[in-house]
Amino acid sequence: MIALSIRAGNRLHVLEWAGVGTAFAGFVFLVLPGVSAPSPSGFLLMSLAGVAWGIYTLMGKGSKDPLADTSYNFLRTTPMLLIFVLMTLSSSAQYSSQGILLAFLSGAIASGLGYTIWYTALRGLSTTQAAVVQLFVPVIAAMGGVAFSEETITLRLLESTVLILGGILLVVLGRHRTSI
Repeated sequence: MIALSIRAGNRLHVLEWAGVGTAFAGFVFLVLPGVSAPSPSGFLLMSLAGVAWGIYTLMGKGSKDPLADTSYNFLRTTPMLLIFVLMTLSSSAQYSSQGILLAFLSGAIASGLGYTIWYTALRGLSTTQAAVVQLFVPVIAAMGGVAFSEETITLRLLESTVLILGGILLVVLGRHRTSI
């Protein structure tokens, strides 16, 4: 996203570059120690997912009606969902009403609302800001683990959170400085 922003003619202020680097370092610091090397296919799939999310975000910047756009995006995934269900019917997959309900609540409702909020928030963010703000998602997930799964707050989590938030702040201040 940052590369596309630069390619479009947007130049980053030195504070923005410092923020991007700081936030990314915080992200790496958070995930690197506990991550083993992924398989080549896993790495490829994670990379494609990241690129797809970047494209989704860039397309969302122009959204006039985030709820309608998100609903339409979910509707367009229905054929893929049906194909997946048909493919797993003959396998040993087991479906329960509770599992289906939880998938619906977390997928359609929680994710749908989250994407709608994200599309709405994008209106006030530059592309660089949006790219860096997304680095906070792993921290939110880790905090969810603390809140809901009794995981512990570690010094590494606190330090990486400060780095990521500090980087986001530098990007926001850098953009503000260049717009004065």
